[in-house]
Amino acid sequence: MYFTNVASNAYSGQTNRRYEIIMIECERQIWSLLCRSGKLHTLKPESQEKLKKNMSSVDLGFFSAAALPEEEEPRQDTSMDAENTHQAQELGVEEDAHADSAQTGRVNVSVSVADLEDNAITRLANTHWLCKDSASKDKVAGKGKARSKGKVAKHPVQHGPVLERAVIDQLWAEMVLSPRATVLLDMNQYLEKYLWPTFTATASADHVLSIAAIINEKCRDRVIAAPFAAVTDDAEKYAVLWRRALNLFVPPKTLKSKTIDDTHSNVPQYTLLVFLINAFQRMENITVRSECARLVGISIWHSLRDADKLETEFNKNVGLRKAWNRAEKKSANASEEDLQNEQFFLSSLIKLYFKKLASIENTPTKANIPAIEFCERVLELLTDLLGQLTTRRFLTVLLKDHYVAQTSRASNLAQRGMKNLSSGTSGVLSGATFVQLLELYELYEDFEVDVATGEAVSRDEAEVIHAEQLQNLQKLCFVKYRSHLEDFALSPIGDIGEASVFKKHIMKLVMQAEENEEGGEDESQSTSGLAVLHGLCLDLGYRITVVGEDEDDEDALKYDASFLADALCRTYCKKTRQLDLVNAVSVYPNETDLFDDQRAPDSYRFQNMHCLPIPKLNLQFLTMHDYLLRNFNLFRLETAYEIRQDVEDAVKRLQPRYMPDVDALSGSTAFAGWSRMACPIERFEVTEVGAPAVGETKPSFVLGELSFVIGKYNDAIRREWENLKRHDVLFLITIEKEAELPSWSATAEVAKGKTGGPTVPFRKEYGIKSVRGCMIVDALDQSVGDDSKNGGEQGSSRRLYNRTLRVSMDANQYERDMQRVSKKEARDVHQTFNIVLRRKASENNFKSVVECLRDLMQSSDIVVPEWLHDVVLGYGDPSSAVFTRMKNPVTKLDFRDTFLDYEHAVASFPGKQLKAVGESTLKPPFVLTFPNDLFEALAEEKVDDTKAGKRKRAANAANDKSESVIKIETYKPHNMGPFVEDAPKLNMIKFTPKQVEAIHAGSSPGLTLIVGPPGTGKTDTTVQIIANIYHNFPNEKTLLITHSNQALNQLFEKIVDLDIDQRHVLRLGQGAEDINSEESWSKYGRVNSFLEKRIQLLAQVDALAATLSIPGAHGYTCETAQNFFLQYIVRYWDQYQAVLKAADVTVQKLNDFFPFHYYFSSAPTPLFYEGQSLEDAVDTVEGCYRHISKIFTELEDIRAFELLRNNHDRSNYLLIKEAKVIALTCTHAAMKRKELVALGFKYHNVIMEEAAQVLEVETFIPLLLQSADQDTGLSHLKRVVLIGDHHQLPPVVHNNGFQKYGNMEQSLFARMIRLGVPAIELDQQGRCRSGLADLFRWNYSSLDDLELIKKAARSEFTLANPGFAFDYQFINVEDYQGKGETEPIPHFIQNLGEAEYVVATYQYMRLLGYPASKISILTTYNGQKALIEDVLEKRCRWNPLFGLPADVATVDKFQGRQNDFILLSLVRTKTAGHLRDVRRLIVALSRARLGMYIFGRQNLFENSYELQEVFKKLLKRPSDGFWLRGQELWDAPEFARLADDFGVVLGQHDEWVAEEDSEAAVFKIANVAHMGSYVHQMIIEQVEWMKMEKAKKAQLIADEEGKDDDNEDENMDAGVGESSNGEGQTDAARIDEENA
Repeated sequence: MYFTNVASNAYSGQTNRRYEIIMIECERQIWSLLCRSGKLHTLKPESQEKLKKNMSSVDLGFFSAAALPEEEEPRQDTSMDAENTHQAQELGVEEDAHADSAQTGRVNVSVSVADLEDNAITRLANTHWLCKDSASKDKVAGKGKARSKGKVAKHPVQHGPVLERAVIDQLWAEMVLSPRATVLLDMNQYLEKYLWPTFTATASADHVLSIAAIINEKCRDRVIAAPFAAVTDDAEKYAVLWRRALNLFVPPKTLKSKTIDDTHSNVPQYTLLVFLINAFQRMENITVRSECARLVGISIWHSLRDADKLETEFNKNVGLRKAWNRAEKKSANASEEDLQNEQFFLSSLIKLYFKKLASIENTPTKANIPAIEFCERVLELLTDLLGQLTTRRFLTVLLKDHYVAQTSRASNLAQRGMKNLSSGTSGVLSGATFVQLLELYELYEDFEVDVATGEAVSRDEAEVIHAEQLQNLQKLCFVKYRSHLEDFALSPIGDIGEASVFKKHIMKLVMQAEENEEGGEDESQSTSGLAVLHGLCLDLGYRITVVGEDEDDEDALKYDASFLADALCRTYCKKTRQLDLVNAVSVYPNETDLFDDQRAPDSYRFQNMHCLPIPKLNLQFLTMHDYLLRNFNLFRLETAYEIRQDVEDAVKRLQPRYMPDVDALSGSTAFAGWSRMACPIERFEVTEVGAPAVGETKPSFVLGELSFVIGKYNDAIRREWENLKRHDVLFLITIEKEAELPSWSATAEVAKGKTGGPTVPFRKEYGIKSVRGCMIVDALDQSVGDDSKNGGEQGSSRRLYNRTLRVSMDANQYERDMQRVSKKEARDVHQTFNIVLRRKASENNFKSVVECLRDLMQSSDIVVPEWLHDVVLGYGDPSSAVFTRMKNPVTKLDFRDTFLDYEHAVASFPGKQLKAVGESTLKPPFVLTFPNDLFEALAEEKVDDTKAGKRKRAANAANDKSESVIKIETYKPHNMGPFVEDAPKLNMIKFTPKQVEAIHAGSSPGLTLIVGPPGTGKTDTTVQIIANIYHNFPNEKTLLITHSNQALNQLFEKIVDLDIDQRHVLRLGQGAEDINSEESWSKYGRVNSFLEKRIQLLAQVDALAATLSIPGAHGYTCETAQNFFLQYIVRYWDQYQAVLKAADVTVQKLNDFFPFHYYFSSAPTPLFYEGQSLEDAVDTVEGCYRHISKIFTELEDIRAFELLRNNHDRSNYLLIKEAKVIALTCTHAAMKRKELVALGFKYHNVIMEEAAQVLEVETFIPLLLQSADQDTGLSHLKRVVLIGDHHQLPPVVHNNGFQKYGNMEQSLFARMIRLGVPAIELDQQGRCRSGLADLFRWNYSSLDDLELIKKAARSEFTLANPGFAFDYQFINVEDYQGKGETEPIPHFIQNLGEAEYVVATYQYMRLLGYPASKISILTTYNGQKALIEDVLEKRCRWNPLFGLPADVATVDKFQGRQNDFILLSLVRTKTAGHLRDVRRLIVALSRARLGMYIFGRQNLFENSYELQEVFKKLLKRPSDGFWLRGQELWDAPEFARLADDFGVVLGQHDEWVAEEDSEAAVFKIANVAHMGSYVHQMIIEQVEWMKMEKAKKAQLIADEEGKDDDNEDENMDAGVGESSNGEGQTDAARIDEENA
């Protein structure tokens, strides 16, 4: 009947062609329904063939018959099975390994360029929505007019409803079969160009599911920053999509039902569940947030047990009843469908979760995998919702009412998972991931936070709340259930707070009932115990009937007594605090942490398609403790993963082997290889264990001695081992290799991965039994040199290389190890270590960061400024912390040398009026007073609603207008002395208006975010902010923080060049010695500078005393100098002041009575001169006195260094008292926090460069390097300035799971941008040519060029690059020697063709005269970097014609740097890889100033949706060859070709050709081989030219020698002897030497 109705409805009112299409669609639906329902076999064979023939004979425009299903079994809802393999292959997707998915739940979704090009989905996309090639596609879409060739439609193609549904339904079926089909569709812009434009309220279910699946794919891949942006442009349309998705997930008719009918297949439910998770993680989007908020409002309390439970919750907080009433009023206007979703959706989801959970067997099979994954995702969703106050507030009550935690814990899956987790078994079926997710859920369900206020609950407050709960419970039991629970009611709170005691009392009720029943007691008596338990639960607000059952139904299914006892226990029993668990964690990861595949999956195989039991860094956090806890756990996991990689690399190189011992019938482990970073241990023993501290069980310390031999290494590696120092971290490893199986064994084949099944885990394969970390405390040995020094044979090279170190072990880990030994669960691992592992110093500072985070979590002195607290946690008004919203704003600011002149100041405030105060002609420095209406606090003060206030405002309306003007005034800077060094250093940069806005905001109190696109002067803006703060607020200290030492040193070098006293500048950390300066800026370097300065200043004091003819050792110490100043200098100046203030003062009198003439006699200009005005003369003498005063002021500051007797105390004094600008990296800040707080270090401002590249926690720690003010208890922090660019690369996270799933790559800077914190985006770049800037300009809102770029005539920015037709070009590189990208070892990707091409281009540039220092070679992979270095080593390093370029680096490592010319290798030829991340491409394209030449595979990158904007610009220029120009040299003075004079045009046949007048100079390099041969020919010509030049020079020298011989003969004839050059060397010998 259904088919008949479809056909009849389709036929009505349609044309013949329309009818034909609809009938084909009907047949397709028949075929699909029969296949899905498994009824295809009911047709006769001839009918099946006929139907199949009909389906294959007509081309629907999207699939051929080969793509139709041939199986007769129903299609599975999970991943693709064996029968569907041919369909996936037709679509260009490979069969997912069923065995692998069964064991790990992982599938491969990577798509190569071959998949993308030759694929039915791509052909379908080209036909239906991309429409690139033919005009006929417009007619299919209902467009009669053809488009021109090669142009893409500007607007989405609209489709007829029948054809549209046919395409979407079939594609959804393919997405169900394989996730790779979803990837292909996303890459073909299925959502943007087809699904969303054609979506309506009546769209099919498959249409909705397809949209959800594509959005899920975008969130999974994390290539696009805003995956929901494509569907939230129309809020009403998105609301329809959201409603349809919810209704598909849980049909409205079942929302209020007792049970949920699981009629939907697993795939739609799973897809929609993931869609919900992704939506709740993108709540910065206001459209998404408005829809999500409906599901977690107070209306969900309609799903609570009953009205009594609701009333109980209302009584807890008065505001809840008001919120409920408001929600009820709003619901009166809501549709029934929306109302049902708001009230019952989450409850229905929980019921569905319970049903899925109950369906999982005790021993799960592959059939249970979909249910397990669904349950894991539900826990993920609920944990996410509990992790944010906005979604947690009402949800917690519902989850506890529905017993989510207890039901989950009692399930078969959880019971199995706990067993497997303890045994180390992993995999989807093990349930281990589910248990870990459940633990995370329970943590956030019971998190110590006041839901009503959002305030954290302290330990003391939690204990008080717990005691009150128990007291109330005891009162209830005593009053109402005394006969059964009297013992419980009268027990001490401390006893019944323990879970075992509490549950024992509760379970007595059930035990009594069971005993009465066995003894033949009356039924009413036998059930009285259970009835009491039920009554107690109902009185406390707990449900006793199973969720979904009617509470009033006596026959309703009820929870058993044990379950209810557990529910009560969860509420009333004392829980282990998370902080206690954190304190018990080892600082160093052990073998379990390192090889935990559940939490830390293999980074290269993780594709973000399943959930991980790890915390996420969302937009918001519950409390500061929650914020630190998530970061602590993620940082430990990331650290463990990095250490694991080092361990695996070292162990592989050591090549452990099993060595059998025939006599002992056992064996041992030997090492056939060697490793640079690991060494076999000779001896290790624990030497001392400290007694536990009071109240603790762990040892106070554990010390051991470690011995190993390094004699087998070469000198370079040996020095590395000898340079191990105190506080370095080592790892001790036990490797016990098991006997290897015979090669013919089937088990051996599995271990080697030859059977296609899962391979043996690395830890088991290499026999890693234990890993323990330790820290070097002291070296007990001495490095011994030549034996000749010790009486040995002279010249002997024999050395002793035994190293013995004293190390400190982790006390927590040692306690656990010893407990296991005492219980005979394991042996003492400390007696088994046989390998010691060291790590690179730059990567081995994790211990300090972990300890810092742990200390912060338990410290009571964590004080975040009140104005910053909520913004960091993600709540409140995002703009509440900007400088205009601060309570005590700074309205008047001295900008000093920020402005070059008055016109610059006026231009810096476009749209604002500046009013000059005082002089008509103003010169810098300028002081600006900003109007009160700019600041919220001052604007509010003017608001007075009284009648007097209104009259006052009316009377002062004109004044208010004048107050909105910026007042600008100037002053004359003090003359600091007549010497050159006294003159202040001035800024010479003309800041743009946006830079001035950033300088103003950064100099003012509050939070300032500055977004700096490439080349916009972030560094110059930063140092000017520092200078302004230094001069405006001289008593404040500023911390300058960056991520890398290199960036910090670049900033520091600019700071030193500003007008900041060098005494007040300090650089902390290891990179201080790398600063390009003659001074040493480290702590000890500055101390030495102070002491050296002391000697110089005291010498000046002696010189001053001598000029005044005052005898005595006045320059002996700082104290004697100060006495000299007070006794003589001040007295002389006071006397001279009388002359200055006299009414008849003249320049002559000033000159005559000036007491310091002799001292300033060496001034570069005379102090007094003819025609000098009195004002200038007074200014000069006052400047002289300031110069002298400064000497003694500095000596007074240095006096402390004179009194302190060691450099350690001096350096601490310098840090605490003298330094005003302290620069350090974020890592060093974490390492030194404890020390800085102990010293009493105080600071007021934090300025962080590279903020978008810094991990969230590493940004936060520098805000907490001080304790609170002792008087007020508040933070000293006044300003936080974060400068970065979230459009460029994020922080480096090595594990993809933590990066993508845990969102660990999100910096605090990027999160604040997502939250909507106002940011100032610099908008003018001055780094590169305008054309080069176009390659990345599109990614920023309004990025323009500086005037020097636009209007510079015939400068380096306007002239072309000699030898190149274009200033930038993409060069397509095909396979070289039959290969594209290769992978010699896993994940080490190389491309020989691109490497050769890049190096040949570098050689070409060097032959033209380009300096090597101006050329950098970049690539996107470390493997390619190594290959390019090898090619350069072979072809260039040894040859003086070439040498090496300035840099060979990866794009990631080159961020923040630049060079004139960049040669970029993209490497990949199969998949775009991580270059699909636009942020990486932006970094790569913004490094060049004058020229960029990109080598890559065109057909791979031009089809990437994310890279289209870039390649659209790149491919406007030829890419099929490298266009060069001859007859041009780098340093030719006559070179005048402009950058837009390419000499190449697009010919008649769409081919690039040389212009007619440039044919002789312009030519095309076809490929790598062509470039190589051309460069080779150039080298030959260059060598020939050099030979000719050398011959000419030799001829000239020979001619000179001939002349000298003639002169010599003449001299000899004249009796003159042979001349000499003064050193006994003849002229002929000298010439021979020069020739040599």
